[in-house]
Amino acid sequence: MTISSVETAAVSAPTPERIERIRAAAFRIRHHALNMGEVQGQGYVGQALGAADMFAAVYADQLNYRAEDPHWADRDRFLLSTGHYAIGHYAALAEAGIVPVSELETYGSDDSRLPMSGMSTYTPGMEISGGSLGHGLTIAVGMALGLRAQNSTKRVINFLSDGELDEGSTWEAAMGAHHHQLGNLIAMVDINALQADGATNTVLRTEPVTEKWESFGWYTQRVDGNDVGALLAAFDNIATRRAAAGSSASGQPSVILCDTKVGRGVPLLETREKAHFMRIEENEWQICRDQLTAGYEGAASA
Repeated sequence: MTISSVETAAVSAPTPERIERIRAAAFRIRHHALNMGEVQGQGYVGQALGAADMFAAVYADQLNYRAEDPHWADRDRFLLSTGHYAIGHYAALAEAGIVPVSELETYGSDDSRLPMSGMSTYTPGMEISGGSLGHGLTIAVGMALGLRAQNSTKRVINFLSDGELDEGSTWEAAMGAHHHQLGNLIAMVDINALQADGATNTVLRTEPVTEKWESFGWYTQRVDGNDVGALLAAFDNIATRRAAAGSSASGQPSVILCDTKVGRGVPLLETREKAHFMRIEENEWQICRDQLTAGYEGAASA
């Protein structure tokens, strides 16, 4: 487990019981994503598998919500800026009890509440609609400002991708968050090093990304996004800093940069070329599930 930042608060390490609870949630999220992908025979399955630990840390450990009332006024807000990651988000919403697990089999079908790209008008618990990248953090800044104006201490967590760091609007929002001192805003960046047009560093090099966020005035931590313990410790660091500030909505915005592996947990897919949008053969889906289960059970018994 590694956490690097310009300043890291001293907190106790997450307990083994807490880590295992999130690992189990991430396993179920991955399993749901494979089942949904099989409905279409293709899709953004690799991203869902890679980001499952991030989704699990948020929904099974961090987010304050009511499953029976997705519009509860006192909820924390989770914004999926990367609309094509919806398959992973739906799996997390099912794990959280916001969407019935039985509904996942309608993924991408006509009249489904679970379209292939996230739509807030269709899906319970989906705060914003996805599509064009680079909009999520801008909306998150507005939401965080609005909550603070209402004297709310609730948080806004924005999930975005390393590909979105190509977008100027992302950096305008980053500047705005620092200018307004939005201590109630957390960004999570999935750094899987892959975009639709190829490797991120060949499309538009964004490194050194840690130093960039720090220079924009954000409290910055970079972790292994497939290490549940590191993710939880990063959130704990943010919570400790906020508690020291009296849980104020004002202060330094926070970002967790998460290095992940596309297809994580399924060796067959971890090495697949053209992994941004995967086409998986009919006979491969059960192989994927078997590999996922074997890896999870093997890690648990190690």
